[in-house]
Amino acid sequence: MKTINVELGDRSYPIYIGQKLLSDKSIIKKHVTSKQVLIITNEVIAPYYLDLLLSNLSDKQVETLILPDGEKTKSLEHLNIIISRLLKNKFSRTCTLIALGGGVVGDLTGFAAACYQRGVKFIQVPTTLLAQVDSSVGGKTAVNHPLGKNMIGAFYQPISVIADTSVISTLPGRELSAGLAEVIKYGLIRDKKFFEWLQKNISKLINRDEAALAYAIERSCINKAEVVAEDETESGVRAILNLGHTFGHAIETALEYKEWLHGEAIGCGLLMAADLSYRLGYLNEATVATIESILMEAGLPVKNHPRVTMQKMLENMKVDKKAKDGVLYFILLESIGKAVITADIKTEMLEETINKYLSRG
Repeated sequence: MKTINVELGDRSYPIYIGQKLLSDKSIIKKHVTSKQVLIITNEVIAPYYLDLLLSNLSDKQVETLILPDGEKTKSLEHLNIIISRLLKNKFSRTCTLIALGGGVVGDLTGFAAACYQRGVKFIQVPTTLLAQVDSSVGGKTAVNHPLGKNMIGAFYQPISVIADTSVISTLPGRELSAGLAEVIKYGLIRDKKFFEWLQKNISKLINRDEAALAYAIERSCINKAEVVAEDETESGVRAILNLGHTFGHAIETALEYKEWLHGEAIGCGLLMAADLSYRLGYLNEATVATIESILMEAGLPVKNHPRVTMQKMLENMKVDKKAKDGVLYFILLESIGKAVITADIKTEMLEETINKYLSRG
C-alpha cells in the first residue's frame, strides 16, 4: 500500500492506494470514529462492493442509500434525497458519510457532507479509475444544473481517500478509457516524464496490468495532491487541472449529461486544447499529433459527438466557471509538461478549433 498526503494544515488527509484495501478493516476503522454512518453508492457498484464495506462497519449504526447510475444523478433532486435520509434517521453532526462509487457519487456525497448541519465528515472510496486519480482528491464537490456542469457546489475536503486498485478489474472498458483521460492530463500539464512513461505503457494500462495501473494512479495522485496543497480553492495554479475541461464540460452540457462519459468528453477536450495551443503558436503540429495518438490508443474520442454543434459549444462556454467578468480563461499548453492560463483568445481562432473537431455525421 502507498500513502500520499494532501497537505492542508489541520485539514490534511491521506490517500491510500493499493490492492484489496476494501478488505482491510483497519483503514476504515481508523477514520470512521462516529457511531452513525451513511454509505452512498449506486445501483451498479452496490452488488460488487457494498456488502464488503458493510462487513467492516458491523459495530456502527449504518444506513445505505443506493442511487441510480449516471451523470444525471448529480442533481439537486438527489442531493435532497441524501439530506432527507440523514434527517429521517436523525443523524447528528458527528456522523460520517462514505462515498462508494465513481465521480458522480463522490461529488454528490461530498456536497451533501458540506451542506448537512453546516458540515460533517466524509470519506471517499472511489471505484473508477477517473475517481481514483482525480475527482476523489482535492475537495471539489458539486451538482450539475441543466445550464452548466458543476455550477452548484463547494470546496470541502474528505478526511481520507481509499483507492482500492483491485476494483479496476470489474470496470467496463469505456470507464477505464475515461479515467485515462485524466491520467494523460497530469502528464500534459506538469509531468513530462510521466507523459513519456504513458506513451510507452498505455497498452499495459488498457490491458489492466496491475503494476502499471498502480504506478499511474500513484503519479496522478501525487500531481493532484501537490497542486491542491499549493492552491486549494483554485484562485491560481490549481486552474491548470482544468486542461480540456472548458471544451469537455461544454460537450457534456450540450449532450444533457447523456451518451458520453465525463472522461470521454475531457479526452476530446484535451485534443481541442492542444489544437488551440498550436493556433496560438505554443505547440507544433507534431506535438498535437502525438497527443492525438495517445488519446486514440487510450480509446478516447478525437472528434466531437455528432449532436454537438458550434452554437451549443459557444453558448455553454459562456457559463463556464473559468469565466470572470465576461472573459473566458483557457488552460492551454506551452509544451508537454507545462500548462499556461490565458484569456487572449480571438473568437475566430476558437471557432476554428471547434469546427475542426465537429463530427460531420
